[in-house]
Amino acid sequence: MKKLFETLKNIYKIEDLRSRLTVTLLFLVVYRLGSFVSLPGIDPAQLGALKAQTSSGLLGLLNMFSGGAFSHASIFALGIMPYISASIVIQLMGIAVPYFQKLQKEGESGRNKINQITRYLTVGILLFQAPAYLTNLHYQLPETAFAIKGAAFTIASTIILTSGSMFVMWLGERITDKGIGNGISLIIMIGIIARLPFALFAEFINRLEEQGGGLVAFLVEFVFLFLVFMVTILLVQGTRKVPVQYAKRIVGNRQYGGVRQYIPLKVNAAGVMPIIFAQAIMFVPMSIAGFSGSDAMSGFVSAFSDYTGFWYNFTQFMLVIIFTYFYTAITINPVQMAEDMKKNGGFIPGVKPGKRTAEYLDTIMSRITLPGSIFLGLVTILPAFAMMAGVNSQFAHFYGGTSLLILVGVILDTLQQIESHLLMRHYDGLMKGGRIKGRTGGGPSVI
Repeated sequence: MKKLFETLKNIYKIEDLRSRLTVTLLFLVVYRLGSFVSLPGIDPAQLGALKAQTSSGLLGLLNMFSGGAFSHASIFALGIMPYISASIVIQLMGIAVPYFQKLQKEGESGRNKINQITRYLTVGILLFQAPAYLTNLHYQLPETAFAIKGAAFTIASTIILTSGSMFVMWLGERITDKGIGNGISLIIMIGIIARLPFALFAEFINRLEEQGGGLVAFLVEFVFLFLVFMVTILLVQGTRKVPVQYAKRIVGNRQYGGVRQYIPLKVNAAGVMPIIFAQAIMFVPMSIAGFSGSDAMSGFVSAFSDYTGFWYNFTQFMLVIIFTYFYTAITINPVQMAEDMKKNGGFIPGVKPGKRTAEYLDTIMSRITLPGSIFLGLVTILPAFAMMAGVNSQFAHFYGGTSLLILVGVILDTLQQIESHLLMRHYDGLMKGGRIKGRTGGGPSVI
């Protein structure tokens, strides 16, 4: 406890870090306040049917990602998921379309252009999802809930929902630039955390109402959740070290021969992104349902909206595996790693430098990514098994990758950035008798 207070004191002493944390907290507060601002023309007191609809199933998951904004018919109801969907499309096009491949190689200017295209595509997705959301509102709420009716309400609310999600996206970008951590990930995380007290209370009440053994079952659920939490941390941080024998290693003006080094290759190099990508895809049927009234489409949508159904969980499991390989391929480039090793005089024993080294590293990554992706998929569909075991649907969400992995991954990444600031400041303190002037203890930027 004493060490914790000392760390907090050190954080407060670093002006840049203190400023970044303050900005992050303020932007997150703005996001949370906006989640309770209902669309103009809707009576908040008559949202009971919508809240009941979003208490379980796929809509319950979407409501959790939006921090309850979906069930409040909020101006932030569509949240950040349309931006995530647009990012998926653009990254896929970066593999298949030469124009986007060219932009990826143009450095900062290319990234700015890709970001701009992603924003335009986000607006397009929102203009499709917003009317679908409003159609669902008309089905769920009584006519007396709408003070404004007809095309005027649809057009105005579509504009507001689109603007709200774009504002949330802007908040995320500002947190990344001016605050600490990845803004988009933090917004998703804070929405998940906001639903935890409600889910916990609902599960506690359900267990109290049981005849005998309810509190024991509640305790068992907590123990199991703790075990899943610990395994998730290992999954997020898990690495496998591939030995590399360097011919020489230059440190300052001194040379050391025959030093054995290691290349850390993560079992889960993709982090939480496959979970987010898979969930963004699974939300598509709900958007389509808002525009279709056919029985065939309704059956398809109902099959993929059943959170405990086979097809929903099987599809999500496969999507997580696919996106794990996809995102790992984007994150880790074996060819570039092999070239860097060759330039620095390094090699893997028994493997020729260059092309053979790249093939070796690619094979190693494929082998260690497979069990990681399978385990990631299993953790993702774990809430379905929790619900089958009698756990409340709201609380069951916290057993799986859709929430737990995101929470663990984002928290660890944010703490790592804070630690980088602290370590940098400590390093500056060793350089004098004083600090190097002009240094503010800034840590590495988040992509």
